[in-house]
Amino acid sequence: GIKQKLFDLTLRLGRKNYEGERLNLLERLQNLACELLLRRKLRQRFGGRIKAMVSGGGPLNYELGVLFVSCGIRILQGYGQTEFAPVVSCNRAENNKLRTVGPPMVGAEVKIADDGEILLRGESMMKGYWNLPEVTASTIIDGWLHTGDIGKFDEQGSLMITDRKKDIIVNSGGDNISPQRIEGLMTLETEISQAMVYGDDKPYLVAVLWPDEDFMREFARDNDLSNDIEALGKNEDFRKIIRAAIDRVNKRLSTIEKVRSFMFAEAPFTIDNEMLTPSMKIRRHKIREAYAKQLDGLYQRKRGGQ
Repeated sequence: GIKQKLFDLTLRLGRKNYEGERLNLLERLQNLACELLLRRKLRQRFGGRIKAMVSGGGPLNYELGVLFVSCGIRILQGYGQTEFAPVVSCNRAENNKLRTVGPPMVGAEVKIADDGEILLRGESMMKGYWNLPEVTASTIIDGWLHTGDIGKFDEQGSLMITDRKKDIIVNSGGDNISPQRIEGLMTLETEISQAMVYGDDKPYLVAVLWPDEDFMREFARDNDLSNDIEALGKNEDFRKIIRAAIDRVNKRLSTIEKVRSFMFAEAPFTIDNEMLTPSMKIRRHKIREAYAKQLDGLYQRKRGGQ
């Protein structure tokens, strides 16, 4: 309908504008119409006076960030650590780089160690963990707080977080692979709700997936199947749709990052089953332990699954 076309136009012109592409005269007029008809109304839904929102606690997917910005909602990605009280860096409204967490805040010294780990120093750094001298000694070394995060600076001095040090996958060829980026792309697909990528000391990557609940329900209804993962996971058409979603993601990945095979989890990852942390991050070691046998089985065949 007309509303969908307006929304699509708003996203297209908003992305083009954000990414620095020049709008022609017609596009500038269309963009003004999008501002009046959609963006302004959307900001009103947020109260009408919102200047910006800050995203933290986990990586902001670039496509999601662009969607917000294109719709007229400024979203700034930042980075912090509780041990640093807590803000380390944040994007600025006048220079919002969604692929980064912005330049360091005043008073925060940030450097990148030889292995890529982000190190912090400054007056807001903690003195140590309460009654945990050994943990403190392994975290603060030579005056620098070791964050456990891997990152780098871009050419303008904005910090980019690429992964958690302990989460980095080292495959059998010795390549370092960031699973979070791959998982983020996979869960952007409408058919996939949760994903964990695995491949330490293995020749290729595989994934444990939990499908989108709405997709599961609709597929089960349309195909007269029971709406449970055991029944759906055995259905060839269901698996082909999930495989197609993975293939779409793989087209955007390098050879070593491609997910070659997959399996379905028995239940969604939750805090109650200890597959998620209270901050909603996946517990990789818990998922690996729970599905160790099935994961190993994925390497016995080339593609497709459970």
